[in-house]
Amino acid sequence: MPLAEFNFGTLRYAWGDPRLAGFENALDQVNAIAARSPGFIWRMSDDDMDAAQNDPNGPLADRPNTASTLSVWDGPGSLWQFVHKTLHARIMHRHAEWFAHGDSGFLVCWWVPDGHKPDVDEGMARWYDLQRVGETTDVFGTKGLLAVAGKDAA
Repeated sequence: MPLAEFNFGTLRYAWGDPRLAGFENALDQVNAIAARSPGFIWRMSDDDMDAAQNDPNGPLADRPNTASTLSVWDGPGSLWQFVHKTLHARIMHRHAEWFAHGDSGFLVCWWVPDGHKPDVDEGMARWYDLQRVGETTDVFGTKGLLAVAGKDAA
């Protein structure tokens, strides 16, 4: 069964600020690597994500300067490999330069039916479920991802 992931965080500076150049300049390359990675199924387009992040009535309305990704993978192992074994990992080692302390690296994963393309409303609803009840077999964060990805991912 496919696995959806939604991750988000608040940038320390506004999009376009020169202090975010290293992060912004890496986005296209990281997204291209994701799209070519084994197990990748779908990622919300940049335009759709930008619209969701800037929707004054949307689920991210109270989070200015949000950076987020919503994607679907064929399973937890492929997602784990992309996150921890590609350029993505090197870029995220610098997260403290770009993301607000204590408001970054939020991740939620959940199983979706074949062909389903979740939206940001669904991702935030799953995030709130994770915060309310903790990790379960249906909704989980980083620890749960490693657990279901198995020993091959470590």
